[in-house]
Amino acid sequence: MKSLVIVESPTKTKTISKYLPKGYDVDSSMGHIRDLPSSAKQIPAKYKKESWATLGINPDDRYFAIYVTPPDKKKIVKRLKDKLKDADELILATDEDREGEAISWHLLEVLKPKVPVKRMVFREITKEAVQNALENTRDIDMNLVFAQETRRILDRLAGYTVSPLLWKKISPGLSAGRVQSVAVEFLVERERERMKFRSGTYYDLQAALQKSGDNNEFKADLTHLNEKRLASGKDFDENTGKLKKPDSVVLLDEEMAKALVDDLKGADWSVNNVEVKTQKRNPAPPFITSTLQQEANRKFGMSARDTMSVAQKLYEKGFITYMRTDSTRLSNQAIDAARDAIVSQYGEDYLFERVRNYKASGKAAQEAHEAIRPSGSRFVQPEKSGLKDREFKLYDLIWKRTIATQMAEAELEFTNATITAKNNGTSADFRAGGKKILFPGFFRAYVEGSDDPDAALENQENFLPPLAEGDSTDLQDLNFNAHETKPPARYTEATLVKELEKSGVGRPSTYAAVISTIQSRNYCRAEGKALVPTFTAFAVTALLEEHFPDLVNSEFTSALEDKLDGVAAGTEDPVKYLDDYYKGENGLKAKVDRQEDKIDPQKAKLLDLPLDGLEGISVAVGRFGPYAKMQKNGEEVSTSLPEDMDPSDLTVEKLDQLIKLSEEQDKPLGIHPEEGLPVFLLSGRYGPYVQLGEVSDTNKKPKRVSLLKGMTPESMDFETALKLLELPRTLGEHPEDGKVVKAGVGRFGPFVVHDGKFKSLTKDDNVLTVDLKRAIELLAMKKTPKKSSELKDLGKHPDTDQQIRVMDGRYGPYIKHGKKNIGLPKGTDPQAFTLEQAVELIASKG
Repeated sequence: MKSLVIVESPTKTKTISKYLPKGYDVDSSMGHIRDLPSSAKQIPAKYKKESWATLGINPDDRYFAIYVTPPDKKKIVKRLKDKLKDADELILATDEDREGEAISWHLLEVLKPKVPVKRMVFREITKEAVQNALENTRDIDMNLVFAQETRRILDRLAGYTVSPLLWKKISPGLSAGRVQSVAVEFLVERERERMKFRSGTYYDLQAALQKSGDNNEFKADLTHLNEKRLASGKDFDENTGKLKKPDSVVLLDEEMAKALVDDLKGADWSVNNVEVKTQKRNPAPPFITSTLQQEANRKFGMSARDTMSVAQKLYEKGFITYMRTDSTRLSNQAIDAARDAIVSQYGEDYLFERVRNYKASGKAAQEAHEAIRPSGSRFVQPEKSGLKDREFKLYDLIWKRTIATQMAEAELEFTNATITAKNNGTSADFRAGGKKILFPGFFRAYVEGSDDPDAALENQENFLPPLAEGDSTDLQDLNFNAHETKPPARYTEATLVKELEKSGVGRPSTYAAVISTIQSRNYCRAEGKALVPTFTAFAVTALLEEHFPDLVNSEFTSALEDKLDGVAAGTEDPVKYLDDYYKGENGLKAKVDRQEDKIDPQKAKLLDLPLDGLEGISVAVGRFGPYAKMQKNGEEVSTSLPEDMDPSDLTVEKLDQLIKLSEEQDKPLGIHPEEGLPVFLLSGRYGPYVQLGEVSDTNKKPKRVSLLKGMTPESMDFETALKLLELPRTLGEHPEDGKVVKAGVGRFGPFVVHDGKFKSLTKDDNVLTVDLKRAIELLAMKKTPKKSSELKDLGKHPDTDQQIRVMDGRYGPYIKHGKKNIGLPKGTDPQAFTLEQAVELIASKG
């Protein structure tokens, strides 16, 4: 008997094949084999004239959806159909979640098998799990399919109904989404808080002390002055920078702090009070999708998308259980494996006295999955896994977190000592804090936010000498410190995921895609770990808040998610659910139709930024990016704003600088001595540049040269502008062959070139002044071409068995497959690129 087993991933194909008996042919669908049309040309001819064809969904026919097989999936479908002809049964073994269930259903619809069909599911790819799944197959769960299809239709309705409105009212190419718009609103609202924030300044004192007769020095901070609490950051109003209750605290300025230091240097110092208490700490629950994304971002700086990509690999290779889960539950098998590993690795003392059980507590819990943990009944130690780089790091993180759940509590001792200094009627209380780890317990394996538990243990401890009330202490040093209150921190990927989950917006399995989408669509950009909203994000969020508040309301979006869970459970009718959202007087379509005429495009483009000093200055977004305009001497002047400028960085000074530059654009720096044309210093969305001549019917594309790195508009003069316009400039003829040598600036920086041979200038060379002699020296240097470096090993191609690698070359990232090199599509993150995407890209190139 021959069985065709279909999974969604080539890596999963290889792993599962090891655990199936002979006669089982495992192949991959490479994810979904069909979807809603992505463009008009994909719509079948019989539907093109329908009024709803562009939407791809007929709301008046129970939301009938047009499903099409994309061109890059047709070869896969043909291959699977050919294999099915020789099979006696079809086993669908895609992932056990809504997406996996939908992939299986689509396969069933497209392949139309005439042989028996079974649905096989497992939550980890081990021999035991696969064989158990083979013995306990089931039918496709249509409730899960309906939930996935309803979510897909819902997102299409939201995007295709609201996005065109944004194109008309603000700028082409914008998009709205059911979850993405809420995520962007979170970022914008936090940025508004930062803009409104006013900092406050306060001072405090820190003493270095020794107990009399003891040489161990310790630090103590001033907390009270004459029995009145010293002001700290929490006492300031964020919007005014002033104290909320000035009479209840002491606010030190610099002069008072200096005087107090001088006064207390002659004081008597003694211990006034000592409090010692012990505390036990319990380990965090095992990972679910969202907490894994947060911790990988905190510890390794990995994006949510990268984390899920690496976790998918670990799952498909059989190292961890399924990585899309909302449950913190551990199976008995996992608990036994963890407890065995603890005894083996750390000894009996580190084993918790009883089994710890965790239950899912969030309202987002979806399917009854297990937590993310190492797979199998015996956990593979990270050091013996053979994994490398990010796969090793993430597996090590999951292994440690899982092990920690069954380890003993950590026992800590905290000491708080109050040392009082008295002099000339002044009484100042200083607080010294000590922390001692009495028993590390689970800290030995896992400390949140640290990837080195042993180092973290050392950093956590802070020892005080034995202190008792009445003990005399000796002052060694006394200093004052200035502090400024800080605005609310911007969201990082980790904190945004946490906020989305807390609000019940979306589901953890979708967060990676949502965060990637809002970045790729220019609603925010990453600065370090922080996610900074753009001018476009402010404009779109303001329009949605005013005219479609439900679309950016986290409670409304959370309620939609709860109903989707009801569809998955079979308790909610998907058609009624979609009707309530889309149709009727309060449905999305009617709201958009009502609001469209009320929205003035000119007002929609204007940004209401809560920044001081911008009175009389209008900031807006347009077709070509953000810009500012103002009245000056009775005339309106405007200037483009650099694309990399953060909205919160906008100041009157910066605007004045940009507008001044913009005003002077009509005034040439001078007349080109040879061309007889004016030379202008201009500023555009990509920064300042010099231009030869004006744009006209006869000169539609005048020569333009960007300012070089380190140059500023303020420092630009006519002579330098002329040199820039000479680029690429001729240096002379090469003495060996008489061919011309030139200097210029290209994609990879300043260079010299001769007979097609390029050589980059060094940091000490200047492209405007380099001469022929220096150019010949550079060209004569032995060329050390940039070698392509490997960024990622994706594994072997499922058909050719040849290795596929993501490489970094001179012209950007590409994949290498045998002798083929194929550039990655523009905007693709090479670190997040998967084997499935690579196979599709190779297939599309023939």
